[in-house]
Amino acid sequence: MTILLYELVGHDPKRPFSPHCWKSAMALLHKGLTFESVPVPFTGVATVEGSVSRTVPVIRDGERVIADSFDIALYLDEAYPDRPSLFGGPGGQAMCRFVERWSQGTIHGFAGSAVLMDIHDRLAPADQAFFRESREKRFGKRIEDVPAGREAGLDAFRASLAPLRNMLDYQPFIGGAAPLFADYIVFGAFQWVRVVSPFALLAADDPVAEWFERCLDLHGGFGRQVEAA
Repeated sequence: MTILLYELVGHDPKRPFSPHCWKSAMALLHKGLTFESVPVPFTGVATVEGSVSRTVPVIRDGERVIADSFDIALYLDEAYPDRPSLFGGPGGQAMCRFVERWSQGTIHGFAGSAVLMDIHDRLAPADQAFFRESREKRFGKRIEDVPAGREAGLDAFRASLAPLRNMLDYQPFIGGAAPLFADYIVFGAFQWVRVVSPFALLAADDPVAEWFERCLDLHGGFGRQVEAA
């Protein structure tokens, strides 16, 4: 039975953009599993699989329904142990917890503000209203004002990627010679921005940008199937 992957989309159902949904899509491909993408707008998330979660991704694998990208990855490694591991063992799971927190604090923290209006502009009208209300409550200001100064903060953001950049001097992927779920965590963050906004988070000659290009090439170039904004 084909696995269902519920993914967040805007007005174009063929352009999933959530960083967490991209993590799960790449994880499924890593395991060599066939899946069907089910597009879900912001206002439809609450209806997914009987309101199982307030967020996506969510997958249905036969009778099993799993929410949260990290829990999905854990499930896939447990349910399909004969296929390539996403973590490489308990140590890899622990490492991925750190990578996820680092990515959310360092990359999501800047990118979420920088491309907020780009996300809004890619949503259907009903979702725009929901997005505006929820984000203005979160940021305490009009969403039009949130990205102000993103250019001024770009150098500092790029400098904050030094640990990742320096690690890539030693190996092509966070996982070593080949990608693991840690790579998909960070890939999802940069793919999120690539899909919704023309704003360049990375300089073209940055080793992190080169790593991102390698990730876009993975699994038959799956990440490239959605064109950049």
